[in-house]
Amino acid sequence: MESNQSSISASSLWRELKDALAGSEADYTEVSMRKAIFLLSVPMVLELVLESVFAVVDIYFVGKLGASAVATVGLTETYLFLLYSIAMGLTFSVTAIVARRVGEKEKEKASTTAVQAIFIAIFSSIPFAIAGIFFSKELLALMGADEWVLTEGYPYMQWMLGGNVVITLLFMINAVFRGAGDAAIAMKVLWIANGLNIILDPILIFGWGPIPAFGITGAAIATTLGRGIGVLFQLYLLFNGGKHIRVLYSHLKIEWKTIGGILKTSLGGIGQMIVAMTSWIFIMRILAEFGSQTVAGATIALRVMMFTMMPSWGMSNAVATLVGQNLGAGKPDRAEQSVWFTGYCNMGYLILVSVVYFLMAETLVSLFSSDPEVIKIGGKWLTIVSYSYFVYAWWMSASQAFNGSGDTMTPTKINLVFFWIIQIPLAYTMGKVLNFGYEGVFWSMMATETSVGLFTLLLFTKGKWKETRV
Repeated sequence: MESNQSSISASSLWRELKDALAGSEADYTEVSMRKAIFLLSVPMVLELVLESVFAVVDIYFVGKLGASAVATVGLTETYLFLLYSIAMGLTFSVTAIVARRVGEKEKEKASTTAVQAIFIAIFSSIPFAIAGIFFSKELLALMGADEWVLTEGYPYMQWMLGGNVVITLLFMINAVFRGAGDAAIAMKVLWIANGLNIILDPILIFGWGPIPAFGITGAAIATTLGRGIGVLFQLYLLFNGGKHIRVLYSHLKIEWKTIGGILKTSLGGIGQMIVAMTSWIFIMRILAEFGSQTVAGATIALRVMMFTMMPSWGMSNAVATLVGQNLGAGKPDRAEQSVWFTGYCNMGYLILVSVVYFLMAETLVSLFSSDPEVIKIGGKWLTIVSYSYFVYAWWMSASQAFNGSGDTMTPTKINLVFFWIIQIPLAYTMGKVLNFGYEGVFWSMMATETSVGLFTLLLFTKGKWKETRV
C-alpha cells in the first residue's frame, strides 16, 4: 500500500513537471498554492539557471584572455547595469499589469499591453546604442580603465551597448509571458538565446576554421547574435499564441494611454533598479582604485553569485505573477501566502549555497582564473557573502511581492536609503579612508544588503501592498 502511494506520488510529480516544462493552461488563481508555485517556478528557475550558466561560461572563456579582458567585461557591465535597471524596472510594471489583466480575465487588454511594451523597449534602447557606439572609450576611461582596455577592449562595449535593443526586447517580452503565466515560453526563449551564446563564444573569441579570432570582441558578438535570435523566437511565439496570451496584428498600433499607464507604474521600478544598479557603478569605481585584479576578482565572484542566485530569482519571479493575478482575482490572502511559501523555499536553498561558498570560495573562483591575486580577492567576497546569504531570500521574495502588486515605489525608497545614502559612503570610508582596502568594500556591501533584506520583509508584513491599484 505504501509502495503504491509512493508510485502515485512520483507519477503525479512527474506529470506536473512535464506540465511545467511544456506550459500549463492552469488558472493560477484557482489551483493549489503548491501546484501554482511549482508550475510557475520550475520554468522560471530553469530559465535563469541557463542565463547564469551563460554568464559563467562567458567569463570562463574571457578569463583566458587575461585580467584586463575580464576587467573590460566588468567595467562594461557597470553601464549595462544602468540599462538593465531601466529594462527591469519596465518589466516589473509590464508583469504586474499583464498579470492583473489576466487575473481579471481581460486578455484583450493584456495583449494590448504587450504590444505597447515592445514599443517602449525599442525607444528606450536608442540612447544607450548612441552612447556605446560613439563614446565607448570615454565611458571606460571614466571608470578608471587601464591602457589595454582603452586600446583593445573598447569594441566589446561598442557591441554590447550598440546592440542593446536585443537585451531590452528580450527582457520586456519575457516579462509579458511571465505575467500571463506562460513561464515555460520565457524559459524556452532563454534556452535558445543562451544556448547559442555558449556555442558561439569560444568560436568567435578564439577562432575556428575560416572564422577569425575576435578576442574579447567575439564574446560581445556572440551575445548579441544569440539574444537577437532569441528575440525573433519570442515574436514568433507571441503572435502564434501561448497558453495564456496572444497578440494579433490588429493590436499593432500605439496606444498612448496604455503606454502612459505602463510608464507611470514603472517609474518606481525603474527608480528602484537605477538606485541599486548605479550604486554598483560607484562600488566598481571604488574597487578600480585597487587595480584590474581587484575588478577581475569582483567580476568573477559576481558571476558565481549570479549563477547560484538565479534559482532564487526564478522562484521569486513566480511570486510577482501569483501576487498580480491573485490581486486581480480579488484574493489578497492567497497572494500573501505565495510570498511566505516561496520565501521559506528560497531560504533553505541559499543556506546550502552559503555552506558551499564558505568551504569552497577560492576553488570556485579558480575555475575562471589562474591569477593567484584574482582568486584571493574573488574568494574573499564569496566568503563574506556566505555569512548572510540566506537573508537575500526574503529580500527577493518580499520585493517581488511589492513589484507584482504594482507598488514599485516602496522598494525604490528602500533602495535609495540603503544603497545610496548608506552603502556608497560606507564602502568608500571602509575601503579608502580607513584603509581596509577591497575587504572593507565587501564587508560594507554585506552589511547594507543584509539590512535592506530585513527591512523590506518588515514592510511587507504591514500589508499595504495589497491595496495597490494598476
